[in-house]
Amino acid sequence: MGVIMSCIGKSSKNMCLDDKIERKIAEMRRYKFGQSKLKSVDSIVMLFPMFKERLKTLRGMFEQYDEDSNGSIEPNELKKFLEHLELHLKEQEIENLFQYCDLDDSKGIQFNEFIVLLCLIHLLEEPSSSNYSSKAGLEQVGEIFNTIVEAFVFFDKNGDGKLNQKDMVRTLNETSPRERSPARISKHRFQEMDWDKNGQVTFREFLFGFINWVGIDADE
Repeated sequence: MGVIMSCIGKSSKNMCLDDKIERKIAEMRRYKFGQSKLKSVDSIVMLFPMFKERLKTLRGMFEQYDEDSNGSIEPNELKKFLEHLELHLKEQEIENLFQYCDLDDSKGIQFNEFIVLLCLIHLLEEPSSSNYSSKAGLEQVGEIFNTIVEAFVFFDKNGDGKLNQKDMVRTLNETSPRERSPARISKHRFQEMDWDKNGQVTFREFLFGFINWVGIDADE
């Protein structure tokens, strides 16, 4: 894979991957999103049904690698999945990736976290090193991941790769009067995503929160 490096300790590992994702998103901001179609919160919400249908198609893949059918993917199952994608990582790199995507520290990657995992691979995989997208049948979902990155960029007004509560609440309320959310709701939305309660939301946290907003599990 060539992008997931072995970092010592969980917090430093998260910082390593967060930094790589921030650099990738900054690159996409410069070269991909010059003419973004996402002009308001409403324009993002209107895409929720499409997000939901596309991302739900990944459940079959998740269940295929959840060999014991316990609702989560354990480290040994993750290793098999990565081998199927021909992503040959070292044991430490697999452990880092697993811990990074296990947001709730449940020692297993659940379906929503599996989507985070796939998005991470989509963003950080070097195109020349693997044909993982075609091999896993993820071509269309890759475009969805790009659009979710675009939504993150919409909220990240200062371009530093992180969201803070003040800017996000202002963005949620600045578009049109009919889209305006009560301050308590906007604050609650931010707190849903700020998993480590440090007052900033990384793309990983945003992605997990965004998946919940879309309502992937609503019909399950």
